[in-house]
Amino acid sequence: MSVLRPLQPPDIKRATPLDEVLNLLPPNLRQMLSELPLALRETVEEIRIRQGRPLMLGLAQGDCYVTEKGEPASCVTDAYVVSAGDVERVTQLVSRSSLYALEEELRNGFITLPGGHRVGITGKVLTDQGVVRNIKYISGFNVRISRAVKGVADRVLPYLISPDGRFYHTVLVSPPRCGKTTLLRDLVRRLSEGIPELGFPGVNVGVVDERSEIAGCYRGIPQRDIGPRTDVLDACPKAAGMMMLLRSMGPAVIATDEIGRREDVAALEEVLNAGVKVLTTVHGASLEELADRPALQYLFKIKAIQRFVLLGRSKGVGTVEDIIDGRTMRSLGVKKC
Repeated sequence: MSVLRPLQPPDIKRATPLDEVLNLLPPNLRQMLSELPLALRETVEEIRIRQGRPLMLGLAQGDCYVTEKGEPASCVTDAYVVSAGDVERVTQLVSRSSLYALEEELRNGFITLPGGHRVGITGKVLTDQGVVRNIKYISGFNVRISRAVKGVADRVLPYLISPDGRFYHTVLVSPPRCGKTTLLRDLVRRLSEGIPELGFPGVNVGVVDERSEIAGCYRGIPQRDIGPRTDVLDACPKAAGMMMLLRSMGPAVIATDEIGRREDVAALEEVLNAGVKVLTTVHGASLEELADRPALQYLFKIKAIQRFVLLGRSKGVGTVEDIIDGRTMRSLGVKKC
């Protein structure tokens, strides 16, 4: 007797974060990426579009090229080669046919899209007395796909909340593409909602989202779930934004992404002195590397940060490699997860 198996829906119908950025691409590239197997589409982190070179994807498990038929290429010679027309069309779509309107963002080398996705841009850089003014003769793009993963913060929260229900000043540390912004976003959400199981009530959280990646604002409105008590300053320089939130919004926690400049650290100190908790991220592979940076040395000197969460990829993107007590600089004995 035959056994009837339930029909599986075609995987091309299932939405993935990749689908949110396909409208940025010309029809031919859009079709190629739409034809990729679902398992591959779900792990795409970056789309690399370089004129005269192969179309390439950055995946959680590594990089791969794409053929004209929308299949993973077994070798680079089988890959689709990006044309000048492809680059011109992507430029029009990303800028909505008005690069002039995006001139301020182009000075930073990237454009932020609704949903927190980011498009890095390369080409001829125009400068004036050493200051970047614009990019012209655009030749390449890196589309970085933002993901909201609810619950990713749950594994670290017990180490970031004190026994009496207070949040520790926390810095998330990792190299690029290791999930620190994803973790930051979910931490903001949980702090804003409240964490009853840890005795932590929901609090007002202020977010300075300089690159529009945390909240994914579109016209100032967050497109990501960042909690009911969260206020966002979108596309605002971190140092200025922290002071604005401190003076006007009464936050219990201020969160930012990717500190690194001296003015960022000075603003963080003001926040700390005001009794407001700090949650931020920084690029780096180790605490030793961070301690060698002049702008960050002061933070280590005053021992203001109470928890350092080290992220990596040893067990996949977003692996919590360790959590360090910022006062003793000793590991809290966290198993990699």
